[in-house]
Amino acid sequence: MKKIKVNENCISCGACTAICDEVFTFNDDMQAEAITNNNNFDKLNDSLKDKVMEALEGCPASAIEIVEEKCDCENCEGCK
Repeated sequence: MKKIKVNENCISCGACTAICDEVFTFNDDMQAEAITNNNNFDKLNDSLKDKVMEALEGCPASAIEIVEEKCDCENCEGCK
């Protein structure tokens, strides 16, 4: 499954949240992060995928990544 992540390069500029607040938010430390319920790139609709890619490409710190992850459970939505 492909997961959306914001890495340690984040400079808290807010570009990602301005482009796609359905997927990105700020945590208590004012660092951007992908919202847990919307961080599975494969499960997003095409419109949200486009917005995530726009945020990824527009991030001035190159902090947004889409990474392939294996799930460690056997029955979650990502495994089906």
